Order: sequence, then structure tokens, then C-alpha cells
Amino acid sequence: MKTKAIATKFVRHEVPELETLKSSKVYQLREKLNKGEKLSRAEKNWIAEAVNRNAFFRKAVPLMGYRFGFEDILKAYVVKQYDSWQEYNAPDKTSLRSFIYGRIEQIAEISK
Repeated sequence: MKTKAIATKFVRHEVPELETLKSSKVYQLREKLNKGEKLSRAEKNWIAEAVNRNAFFRKAVPLMGYRFGFEDILKAYVVKQYDSWQEYNAPDKTSLRSFIYGRIEQIAEISK
């Protein structure tokens, strides 16, 4: 199993050391995945919402100038809701449903 970097800096200005973010939830989840541990349902739901609610990245979570990538566990889905299709990234369909508000007509996984 290849270990993924915890985070990468994505801004040009000075930011605190990555070690100062050890107490953050996103750091702890990335560290847990790197150790090969399984995520709980609440953790999967949190990742799905954090990835889809940020404006910087499609498969990562930004925190204080660092990019915490979750490409290794995320799958791409298209969701039909109110006669329109929207693309989301989530660990699974259950976590996707947890943060989407309203009636979902259809969910399809996009295979690569």
C-alpha cells in the first residue's frame, strides 16, 4: 500500500507548520487513512460534505493554506434532482445522500 502525503501547501504566502494542524479533524482523518484504518460512517459523511462544500478543490479539503487530498477514497457520482444533473464526489452513496438536501431522483456512479 502506498502512503499518501498528509497535505501539500497550495498558497504562496507564509502559513503555519503542518504539525500545528495535528488536532484538526481533516488531518486526523488523512492520518487514519494512511495507516490503513477504516473510516466510520460519521467520518465518511464529514469528508463527503467537506469536499463538496468547499470552493477550492473537487477532491480535497483546504485548511489554512494546505490541501488535504482524498482522491484515493472518493468516487464520482452524478445526481438527478429537480430535473437537473449535478456531479459530486463522495466515498459512497450513503455519505452523498447525507448532505444533499431535498428529494433525490437518481444517483449514478461515474466509472473511470
